[in-house]
Amino acid sequence: MPILETDALTRRFGDHAAVDGVSLSLDAGEVFGLLGPNGAGKTTMIKMLTTLLPPTAGSARVAGFDIARSARAVRRVIGYVPQLVSADGSLSGYENLLIFAKLYDIPRSERSLRISEALSFVGLLEAASRLVREYSGGMIRRLEIAQAVLHRPRVLFLDEPTVGLDPVGRRAVWDHIESLRKDFGTTIFLTTHLMEEAQSLCTMIAIMHRGRVAAIGRPDELKASVGENGTTLDDVFVHYAGDRLDSGGGYRETSRTRRTARRLG
Repeated sequence: MPILETDALTRRFGDHAAVDGVSLSLDAGEVFGLLGPNGAGKTTMIKMLTTLLPPTAGSARVAGFDIARSARAVRRVIGYVPQLVSADGSLSGYENLLIFAKLYDIPRSERSLRISEALSFVGLLEAASRLVREYSGGMIRRLEIAQAVLHRPRVLFLDEPTVGLDPVGRRAVWDHIESLRKDFGTTIFLTTHLMEEAQSLCTMIAIMHRGRVAAIGRPDELKASVGENGTTLDDVFVHYAGDRLDSGGGYRETSRTRRTARRLG
């Protein structure tokens, strides 16, 4: 049984279909990358799958639970790291995780150990008592991953997890994402604009264009569908999503991305 599946999932805003009849099936333990230009529908897709936005039509199930009929159950089995910074800079790393432990009803007797394990996993145990406003961008992202996995979710959603990070911070986040899959069997669903990130992490990739899935498959399969040896994911992206410079997105998307990059950097 797939860990995540959608059937003609659709979200409209007026006459505009941000996500238009998307059908996916994802096996447990995959790192699934959703690629596409700004405005392609990636974030809208994640918001529906994490129950933050109701679909206009179609359906989806996460870990066997329907996102519309069993939203609360879905939220218990997923973790979510949004593109915007979600950690509270006025609190310490430990205090941020303590809030999440309470939100997820982790028993009082287990909280301290769970928090210590999560901080240790992301390499922040020694920085647990420091205010998050003193963290680097990479440390903040790692803390947000710790928050999202504190309750041991079966599926972790990451919306552009390394936006605004320098190469060192980006590599640290990649290492922790890979560890989640290998060591804990967590299924990862991420959006990214970085072809290097998709190549390094993803076992399965879908490319969205104008609200629809233009191509889906394993990285090598997608490369083979476009050309011969030497074809890159950049070539695949251009082939399926177009090479227009104005390939999507507007003021709100650009502002949001730059604001996140500024806060993390």
